[in-house]
Amino acid sequence: MSLKGVYTALSGAIAQTQKLDTIANNIANVNTPGFKRDDVTFQEYLTANEKEQQVMNVPRVPASIESFYDMQGGDKSYVDLKGTFTDHSQGSLRPTGNKFDIAIDGKGFFEVMTPQGVRLTRAGNFTMDGNGRLVTKEGFPVLRAGAGGEDPENRVFTFTDSSQVQLGDGGEVFQGQENLGQLSVVEVADPDALIKVGNSMYGFKQNMNAEVTNVARPSLKQGFLEMSNVNIVKEMTDMITANRVFESTQKAISTYDQMADKVVNVIGKTGF
Repeated sequence: MSLKGVYTALSGAIAQTQKLDTIANNIANVNTPGFKRDDVTFQEYLTANEKEQQVMNVPRVPASIESFYDMQGGDKSYVDLKGTFTDHSQGSLRPTGNKFDIAIDGKGFFEVMTPQGVRLTRAGNFTMDGNGRLVTKEGFPVLRAGAGGEDPENRVFTFTDSSQVQLGDGGEVFQGQENLGQLSVVEVADPDALIKVGNSMYGFKQNMNAEVTNVARPSLKQGFLEMSNVNIVKEMTDMITANRVFESTQKAISTYDQMADKVVNVIGKTGF
């Protein structure tokens, strides 16, 4: 009697645990500006389709159905994590009245300079640091649009009088009557090339050719923040569903455990 089906149930339990972790992270960031929800997808892993054909061996056990009709794992399937993807749909815009809060209305990302290089973000809750620079809440400088190959250090906004700072609808930054440049807003041709690196910022996945282009005339809203695109009702519904599936896999594992106990302690002792 084969009890290998317990591994199928176990793989299902692990898959639902991963899904619950993702949902929990989405819910935790429901009020994080610029946060984009994640989701996971799974696929069926068929052992017979994932290995080379084997030569049939002469059975070395008492004759049985299994020994003459070797399925080579074709009767066993497992739940396999196919991948995690980010939903980049637009979040709602919330008015704040803070002139350093800037929301992107449409596609695009702000460019930010970090110690690890230039990163992208949708979170526009900016401020001015002690050196008069326009920075993110973590203190990373926000960059202005520049020519290709220009050093990011030369694309940092620096103000001398924060009370005179204004922003145009196309991303132009003014200090009084002086135009200091345009906020750098870029668009990524393939959003799947992006990877989250923390603090609502994105880097680029290795071995992926990420095509980045400048948005010539971005649609920006000063005094607004783009909020998370997490739908709390949907996330709670998905969490309840995942919990119920997880409980079902636990019951299956428990049933296989009881069957194994009977095979060893009942049938094994009494014989046939």
